[in-house]
Amino acid sequence: MRSLELPVAALFGGMGGSDPDGLATLRGLHREHPGSMAVAVVRWGDFATAQPIFEAVTLGQLDRWLYVPEVVGDEEFHRAVTEVLDEWSARQGGGFEAVRMIGDRWSERAQHLRDTFTRNRIPLGFYDCDSADGRSMLAGMHLEEPRLPVVQLRFRPERPVLEDPSDLDIADAFGLLTPLDPDAVFDLVVVGSGPAGLGASVYAASEGLRTLVLEPEAIGGQAGTSSLIRNYPGFPTGISGNRLAFSAYLQAWAFGSTFHFMRSAQGVVADDGMLRLNLSDGAAVVSRTVVVATGAAWRRIGVPELEALAGRGVFYGAAVSEAPAMRGRHVFVVGGGNSAGQAAVHLSRYADRVTVLIRRSSLTDTMSDYLIRELDALPNVEVRPRVQVVGGAGGDFLETLTIRHLDTGAETVEAGVLFVLIGSEPRTDWLGGALARDRWGFLLTGAQLLTEEPPAPGRWTGPRAAGDEPAGGVRRGRCAGRVGQARCLRRGEGALAVTLVHAHLAELAGAAR
Repeated sequence: MRSLELPVAALFGGMGGSDPDGLATLRGLHREHPGSMAVAVVRWGDFATAQPIFEAVTLGQLDRWLYVPEVVGDEEFHRAVTEVLDEWSARQGGGFEAVRMIGDRWSERAQHLRDTFTRNRIPLGFYDCDSADGRSMLAGMHLEEPRLPVVQLRFRPERPVLEDPSDLDIADAFGLLTPLDPDAVFDLVVVGSGPAGLGASVYAASEGLRTLVLEPEAIGGQAGTSSLIRNYPGFPTGISGNRLAFSAYLQAWAFGSTFHFMRSAQGVVADDGMLRLNLSDGAAVVSRTVVVATGAAWRRIGVPELEALAGRGVFYGAAVSEAPAMRGRHVFVVGGGNSAGQAAVHLSRYADRVTVLIRRSSLTDTMSDYLIRELDALPNVEVRPRVQVVGGAGGDFLETLTIRHLDTGAETVEAGVLFVLIGSEPRTDWLGGALARDRWGFLLTGAQLLTEEPPAPGRWTGPRAAGDEPAGGVRRGRCAGRVGQARCLRRGEGALAVTLVHAHLAELAGAAR
């Protein structure tokens, strides 16, 4: 009988009591099936197994752990197994394709759309235009010389086909361009839907505030590109950034927040006691308060020959959407923060080798300890300190990198693919001179503003809320901003921002009385 050669999705190994060697056995099996999920199964109350399990999860030797079912029909066990299989399926790709895209795999536009669909948790099937499947699909759509990439919305009954669509074209085809009521006055407009913006929208809408969220790209911001966040409260075995962000989006939506996609704020001005935001589509929206949570963009590497190959072997972020295409390759990750560490761990599941390049002598000051330990334990990951990427070469795709040692000046040329995660730059240019910013572009808040008397010309002169210091960024997090009237947020401070929004709305109501 011929073997079907089905892939192994999950490996379950018993631990504790009669299975003292369960972890070692599971590790051995996992080496034979590296694409599977490794899951430890323990009995409730066997607390002696906790420490070795937690250590194995930290080192990336286990993906999850769960309890042995104690009764027939243990739904908690069934739910846990389903989550394991769901995560394995997400890593493999395939399955239902709500959207199908055919294009040049290494074009920057195709890469951008893959990343956007992935971050928004839209089931996507991508097919190279030069492959047999790709050519067959284009022929089935009666497209002989299409403008690539071609995007087909398969979840709609008429299955519309878009050639080289803009982000607005896609949003329109998805039915996301419903115009806002021009006479509407919101209690709160949240600019950006990263973790801080989503947190603010959940708390504001749940407390009855009429809330609008503006998002020009994808739910979750940079956090949405993280393959696995392990230090977020409530998720002991971790959760992907886009799953976490999408859950918060659904929560905010359920409470009544209005989401306005593929439109961005272009400026904010005070208007008769209100705040008027001009939008990228030419419309405007009026609100009593505004939370600025526009987050940051990946800092560019600044090497001309590498910038010319963006999307074609040089990627900014995008580890989740591009990882499956890295099989058999040597991948270089530039950056020493948590985002770079998470990207390296995720890419190591696909690439033959992953090399993390950092300018510092170690990761200690820039990366969380659990990630450092996990990188150290991965056999196909190397951390190379005191180096900098200074050049590269390639035609249609990156072929070689030039790496310089900062202490000796020696240079080496190596073949590989480059993922750049070297920090971020605040997205605050749209504010112009309406709010005070430091020389890096971060919003000045709290005590920083109070040191300026009188305020510099063009800077905000309205009420000043005390708050944390955003300038310079956050060592192990992402910085966004909130201006109610006028404050910056770090990840997880959405609830605090809404507290200040309530206080400001109370002041407005008191003044009106």
